Amino acid sequence: MIDLPALGATGAFRTRNRQTITDVAGTALAELSLVPPLYVNRTMAALRRGSRMSADERADAMIRAAALFATATIDGLTVEEYQYAVSRVGGVPISSVVTATTTVAERVAKAHASVQCARPRGAADTWRDPLTRTGHAVWTRRADVFAVHAAGNHPGTHSIWPEALALGYRVAVRPSSRDPFTPHRLVGALRSAGFADDQVVLLPTDHAGADAILRGADLGMVYGGEEVTRKYGEAATVLPQGPGRSKILITADVDWREHLDVIVASISGHGGTGCVNTTAVFVEGDPAPLAEAVAARLSTTMPCLPPEDDKAVLPVQPIAAARAIETYLLKKAAGTRAWLGGDGIVGDLGDGSAALLPAVHQLDDPASPQAGVELPFPCVWIAPWTPEAGIDPLKNTLVLNAMTHDTRLIDRLLDEPTISNLYLGDRPTYWMDPSVPHDGYLADFLMRNKGVIRNDIPVANGRD
Repeated sequence: MIDLPALGATGAFRTRNRQTITDVAGTALAELSLVPPLYVNRTMAALRRGSRMSADERADAMIRAAALFATATIDGLTVEEYQYAVSRVGGVPISSVVTATTTVAERVAKAHASVQCARPRGAADTWRDPLTRTGHAVWTRRADVFAVHAAGNHPGTHSIWPEALALGYRVAVRPSSRDPFTPHRLVGALRSAGFADDQVVLLPTDHAGADAILRGADLGMVYGGEEVTRKYGEAATVLPQGPGRSKILITADVDWREHLDVIVASISGHGGTGCVNTTAVFVEGDPAPLAEAVAARLSTTMPCLPPEDDKAVLPVQPIAAARAIETYLLKKAAGTRAWLGGDGIVGDLGDGSAALLPAVHQLDDPASPQAGVELPFPCVWIAPWTPEAGIDPLKNTLVLNAMTHDTRLIDRLLDEPTISNLYLGDRPTYWMDPSVPHDGYLADFLMRNKGVIRNDIPVANGRD
């Protein structure tokens, strides 16, 4: 049994109140210590008084932490044991977990550099910059303590919040019970690399404690579904990370056959579990040939296997959860044309778990509400699109891949505020790079510009 204590401001903390973490077949795999709101309050207060490191010290520690996360035995778990646990509990194909391990490590190692992508060109990163002699903007933190209600759908989501540490924030992470392993390993690596216990903490807790984490922080980021967007959408101090509803648009001047690999990869890459996986494809013309081709490709390339199998590509859930998703899908798909998954999407693995088999449905209208239904497996809605339909069906999208040569349309899509990322051409919607914002840069939320002018103030060596 894997022991996952809380990682508080004074070190590891084991509680009597423990949550048993089971794998997708219901077998107990780990015990997670749950801390009460009082402990959360004390820890958040300690973070506020926490020690500080210089920017150079933080950058060095992030590089060391990345190497440890990717290779070291941390809290008794080798990297292979960690990857197996994530795969068996979260149902994520182990090949995706292995890839995410590398991705998270690379993002953490480069965090001190990638956050600079968000710094305005007109702002210096320190008051010691000679430009402040005559007055200049300096890029500074909005606050000191940052809280994260982490996601559990994919370990790659943990590549973003360490940027707050790189910027000098003290950080509290509440893990998801679907993947407590990744943040536990990452916080352990950061501490081993030099960050102090009162600079980054892991606080597994219940809903009351979760609210206390946000109350005790200056700023927060919360992952979740539609309810998260509704609850925190208007909050100035919380950055909600809700559904992505990523999409692809193919206009008549592009032959979709030349891009079928990218379309299928966008739908199914990394198990199709992410907010950056394509939920809907809009095509100018008859959508049936495209739907048929996508269904044919998905039906032959996605075997039904346990998540820890090296050849697994589909997500796995406890069979009761899989059947609940299937019931929801079939209800939502009523009236559509099913090319794949019309009889169900549960692939029973015989041990109490089930793979979520791919689904492809054709819609008659680009405005059909099903196009906004995002599910945690390769599930896509393919709809007709016309220039007269405009960009309304394409709104509220994390990543839109527009396969078109219509430059005026591209201009309109770029100007649409509810489309976060716009990719053009052969690029899967799940593609990411530290220099490209995911849903804006996290630093957009964490930093501000402050006017500074200094006269005859000596500059000491070193930087904060």
